[in-house]
Amino acid sequence: MESLIILIPLALILIAVAIKLFFWAVDDGQFDDLEGPAHSILFDEPQQIAKANAHDHK
Repeated sequence: MESLIILIPLALILIAVAIKLFFWAVDDGQFDDLEGPAHSILFDEPQQIAKANAHDHK
């Protein structure tokens, strides 16, 4: 029973920290573009590496 005296405030503090982190992430724009970074890894190709590979094959 004494452990509830410690665990209940600890749980409330953890919930408050989680809510603060969630709102910080929303305000920082972490959830603005959910698909862009996932698609950019498929379509971005560094131009320098492509040119270096073209010179190596000649």
